[in-house]
Amino acid sequence: MKNTVVAIPSSLPGGLEAALGAHFGHCDLYTLVEVVDGQVKNVKTLPNVPHQQGGCMAPVNHLAQNGVNILIAGGMGMRPLMGFNQVGINVLYGAGARTVGEAVNAFLSGTLQQFTSEFTCGGGNAH
Repeated sequence: MKNTVVAIPSSLPGGLEAALGAHFGHCDLYTLVEVVDGQVKNVKTLPNVPHQQGGCMAPVNHLAQNGVNILIAGGMGMRPLMGFNQVGINVLYGAGARTVGEAVNAFLSGTLQQFTSEFTCGGGNAH
């Protein structure tokens, strides 16, 4: 099985115990979890980037440049969702999880559903 890097929008300080950031583009930072053969191998944090530089696509490109394959998110607008699809990052809907660890466990157990347009918000500060 290949290595997968999962990004989860997080509140400070990040890590498995951190609360989920409600909206991917406005989170404090991302917790990046490397999964190998269905097991968590490494956990680190990645600072978010300001929306001003590149608008909604700035965080999308930032995650793609850092090797992310999967994003677990509770909220985002349609434009960034389309952007993630364009750069090959699979977005999963994780609104039921309260912490990064819960989101990762849901991912590992295969219970997260695909993030579709029905979950999108208006963007901006809607979440």
